[in-house]
Amino acid sequence: MYDYDLLVVGSANADLVIGVERRPGPGETVLGSDLSVHPGGKGANQAVAAARLGARTALLARLGDDAHGRLLRDAQEAAGVDTSWVRSGGAPTGVALITVDPSGDNSIVVSPGANGRLSPADVRESTALLASAPVVSAQLEIPLETVAEVVRLLPSGTRFVLNASPPARLPAEVLAVCDPLIVNEHEARVVSEHASATPLDGDPANWAKALLALGPRSVVVTLGGHGALVADGGGAAPVPAVPVRAVDTTGAGDAFTAALAWRLGTGDTLSDAAAYAVRVGAAAVTKRGAQASFPTAQEVASLDAARARLADRTG
Repeated sequence: MYDYDLLVVGSANADLVIGVERRPGPGETVLGSDLSVHPGGKGANQAVAAARLGARTALLARLGDDAHGRLLRDAQEAAGVDTSWVRSGGAPTGVALITVDPSGDNSIVVSPGANGRLSPADVRESTALLASAPVVSAQLEIPLETVAEVVRLLPSGTRFVLNASPPARLPAEVLAVCDPLIVNEHEARVVSEHASATPLDGDPANWAKALLALGPRSVVVTLGGHGALVADGGGAAPVPAVPVRAVDTTGAGDAFTAALAWRLGTGDTLSDAAAYAVRVGAAAVTKRGAQASFPTAQEVASLDAARARLADRTG
């Protein structure tokens, strides 16, 4: 019996968000909206998203001993995430500078801060935690050597999900354990082109094939408004999108990853878990913010019911 449904090892940032009519070009200054501050970071986002869906979730992360750190810890606890393993100190809390345009698209610059101090030693001190959940999820806003230490200490039978964001050259020992490796189009190109001189074409199935050749057990390519694609040794399959009106895409990928990782731990197939994750991501983009936009399981069910009613009327 596990203590948690999902363990997230990753980053926690304060998101500093400004709305803009358009994002500036090189050397250009544009005026934006008032600054808003929200809890964020890919690891913290995924932990909150999973907990909001009903998963028993723990977070291994590092915060600064400052106001942003207190904001982030409070947000985790309010969502029901176990923060017993969240470390403090070593550097200021990480910060993400985010601009959001009227279409909901965003651009993000991250100052890692304390995230960069989440070390392999922190992982070694948390070996009991690694055995406390059927699925461990990680991202790349923490040092790659720390992710590699998670992989080395991962108990037999524990599933490892890696969202390769921001993308980086991944060592073979990490790739070999990914089940799945989750990437968007940009990340797929960066990760694959580190290992191949042949550029990817426009077919996501070929991206997945190229990524599988690097060693992961399975791959998920997220395609934004076009859904996703899942692939493993048995082949590739598309996962249809859920049409919604996007307000803000910030954090949608984190909601997707959290939902997929949690559902894999419940016994879902990769395709079924991805289909659920697409619906969670679709619900998230209909609200502003990252963590504030993450849906409950009831809200996802309501989205499904609304789609079913629409299909009945149009069918």
